[in-house]
Amino acid sequence: MKAIEVTRFGGPEVLEPRAVPDPVPGEGEVLVDVEAADTLWLETLVRSGGGGAYFPVTLPYRPGVGIAGTVPAGTKSRRRVVARLGHAGGGYATRVAVPEAALVDVPDGVDARTAVAVLHDGVTALALMDVVKVVAGDRVLVTAAAGGMGALLVQAAKAAGATVVAAARGAAKLDALRGLGAPGPLGSLGSLGSLGPDVVVDYGVADWTDTVWEAVGGVDVVLDGAGGDYGRAAFDLVVEGGRFSAHGTPAGGFATVDPEVARSRGITATGIGSVQLDPDRFRAYLVRALRDVAEGRFTPLIGQTFPLERAADAHAAIESRTAIGKTVLTVA
Repeated sequence: MKAIEVTRFGGPEVLEPRAVPDPVPGEGEVLVDVEAADTLWLETLVRSGGGGAYFPVTLPYRPGVGIAGTVPAGTKSRRRVVARLGHAGGGYATRVAVPEAALVDVPDGVDARTAVAVLHDGVTALALMDVVKVVAGDRVLVTAAAGGMGALLVQAAKAAGATVVAAARGAAKLDALRGLGAPGPLGSLGSLGSLGPDVVVDYGVADWTDTVWEAVGGVDVVLDGAGGDYGRAAFDLVVEGGRFSAHGTPAGGFATVDPEVARSRGITATGIGSVQLDPDRFRAYLVRALRDVAEGRFTPLIGQTFPLERAADAHAAIESRTAIGKTVLTVA
């Protein structure tokens, strides 16, 4: 079979396609024929050697945090499944041995790419919505809104009845965000109808926060998937009694909030720790995300796919921030 292996830390080029033996399932495991593999920003950090104590890996390793595919006929029954694997789980491969307890069935009408696109981003988006408690009438700012999770948060906030400001950087991402409100085939750019954002803002412009303020007069909620200076600037837009979630790092680490300032303004600030889920809660959110997709309430924004052997190109697109929405690896 084919698999991607990393024998040294470094840039995307260290993701090397190789021919390897098929895995042998252990006790309680089953083989899954992979059709699509998830990719995350965090994987690029681990691959470069920046995982540290939180996400340690030992070289050599096979990346791949999650997969969607089928359990071949002849084991029990042919099942369409999705599974989370962990940060050295080996999902960048044509076949993976997975604990049967980790498998979640994919509903009819949901393809493998869509299923894997909500495996992590859909779960985290739903969990964040429960933590922050967006309600009808809220003014919500989503940063990194053109990313995989950002686009889902835009939809979730709109579905809750909020006015949504979607912030991203660059013309291509702004066009994709504008397209969220335009008619289009399910699963494509421009397919979310009434769940598109109310306001689109380029935070690559120096006065972007003034644009947000002029449009909605401050925000009740910030869902910060960007971090760094963008997140810190977004915090200043939160009105008294608002909520601020700092859960993203691509712009230079999680946005830091002065706790005294937050307290004085009655702002509830939460971080990524608020959505660290135990296996049972993760599974429950995943089942819910898949059901929402199947019933048309949730549509992941899949901006680009790459075949397995081009995993390096997928990582390069993510790191260069040229990727729009979710990036998925496909396996023939």
